[in-house]
Amino acid sequence: MKNFAVIGLGRFGSSVARTLGEKGQQVIAVDTNEELVQDIMENVTRAVCLDATDEKAMKAVGIQYVDVAVCSIGTNIEASILITILLKDLGVPTVVCKAVNEAHKKALEKIGANRVVLPERDMGARIASSLISMSDEVLEHIDLSADSSIIELVAPEEFLGKSLREIDMRSKLGVNVIAIKRKEKTTEDGQVIEEESINVVPQANDIIGKEDVLVVFGANEDIENLKKQKLKPSTGAKEGGE
Repeated sequence: MKNFAVIGLGRFGSSVARTLGEKGQQVIAVDTNEELVQDIMENVTRAVCLDATDEKAMKAVGIQYVDVAVCSIGTNIEASILITILLKDLGVPTVVCKAVNEAHKKALEKIGANRVVLPERDMGARIASSLISMSDEVLEHIDLSADSSIIELVAPEEFLGKSLREIDMRSKLGVNVIAIKRKEKTTEDGQVIEEESINVVPQANDIIGKEDVLVVFGANEDIENLKKQKLKPSTGAKEGGE
């Protein structure tokens, strides 16, 4: 578990803070707007209303002890720069900043920000890439890094009725099935209820059924080959599970 500070609780900052909190991380949320601080109080470890350019106030809440600080102040460029300098002076190991344009990004990088994001541009590029890579069978494509991704895809017809061992995706496709989503129908008081179940620990003898959705992890090149169904030559090795 890491200790985080999120400074600036607009849409971007509050989203980051809430997500970190939901994932069980220790989060100090900071803003000068009392209403925004109150709104996020239940989602983070500590929420405080203070001026983040005030070194004394920042030290008082222990910002110098966090592992990662996220400065999500965008529109007030002067404050963004001053806060970034302060965070670096306080010895915060990793400082991540939000920028509003390329000039702002370059300025933050020059004063020591470890990472600078342009949320609207980065999200736009990610969405465009995902739209290009998606097909009717691929339900979602999540880029984890420059090299790897997770996708959700409807099980291809040639997989139906076969076990994961028979399909042998690890050696033939170079990817791993990390979960299987399937729709299950149950009858209750004469009514058919459809529910989605998730098998998060699929075994080698699990059989792929119609409308099953496979959650697959792998290198981007192998993910693309999976979409095109380009099988790699089998190594002959048998896996105990996926």
